[in-house]
Amino acid sequence: MNKAPNSVEKSSRRQFLRRSVGGASLFGLGGASALLSFPAQAEKPAAGASSGGGRSLGKEFTYDVSKFYKTDPALIHYAESSKIATGFKELHAVATGPEDRVYAAGDQAVRVFSKTGERVSEFGLSEKPRCLAVATAGNIFVGMKNRVEVFDASGARQARWAVTGGDAVLTAVAVVEKDVFVADAGNRVVLRYDLAGKLLGRIGKKDPERHILGFIVPSPYLDLNVGADGLLWVVNPGRHRLEAYTFDGEIRNYWGEESLGLKGFCGCCNPIHFARLPDGRFVTSEKGLPRVKVYSAQGDFEGVVAGPELFPNQIENPNANATGGVCMDLAVDSAGRVLLADAFLREVRVFTRKK
Repeated sequence: MNKAPNSVEKSSRRQFLRRSVGGASLFGLGGASALLSFPAQAEKPAAGASSGGGRSLGKEFTYDVSKFYKTDPALIHYAESSKIATGFKELHAVATGPEDRVYAAGDQAVRVFSKTGERVSEFGLSEKPRCLAVATAGNIFVGMKNRVEVFDASGARQARWAVTGGDAVLTAVAVVEKDVFVADAGNRVVLRYDLAGKLLGRIGKKDPERHILGFIVPSPYLDLNVGADGLLWVVNPGRHRLEAYTFDGEIRNYWGEESLGLKGFCGCCNPIHFARLPDGRFVTSEKGLPRVKVYSAQGDFEGVVAGPELFPNQIENPNANATGGVCMDLAVDSAGRVLLADAFLREVRVFTRKK
């Protein structure tokens, strides 16, 4: 753990990246250099593959990460215990709520399941959902591309509010008591609202005076969570770390590093999702080289929930985004089970800690 100093709905990933790179504020010189030099992509050109200009790439551009596809069994602390078939054509998000019910968002609907996987209810949405969160009282907050809609436990819509900013791409929402936090990957910022939808502040924008470097978001993944520590945790995917902020936007600490090894995060921009276990530990997921891992509350690597060998579809098609769904969204329940939204299988996969 590092202490900080005190002082698109139809937009493809390529379009998102092109738009983001257009602003120098996304990377800065150091960030751009790091992005171009990452050797950690799971996708790799075959030996002698063409670079597109007629010449073959040299061996130094051929990255063999196949040795990372298998995980040491001694490091795997969880086993897959069940699956929930969502019935969606596109699966985008998963969350848990009261009584450990499981909420899955996909297509243009939210489906609610019991903790054992039976479908309890369903309600429709006006457009494709991108993320969701469930409040303690049972209200459901759904993030669309550029707005948030709030539903009661029965699925009746209670409120909706638009997110300003032409490039808004909402990717995560979290609710805690009187605050709602929304991650906007398009504008690389976290928005803080009250329960009525009044904007209270913006968090994470580059601010040298406050020692805030800013979020690097090369692809539309920007996740967040509020823990029992009272801090807002946000993934900074291009920096391969998680950062903790006060609700007023002061950065407090961070942890994470770039690495193909299990202790770190690989590729251009990982982790893409995370959740907090009841005891404060972190569960993270990565794309490219798909894997789900557990870290201590201080950010120390502890073990693996699911290694790449459990995601053959992603290994075989690393550039695919399933059927339009989000690859590896995460949630946890009060028993410490890890729930993974597998967009390729369109299932919520449930992992339980080994005894």
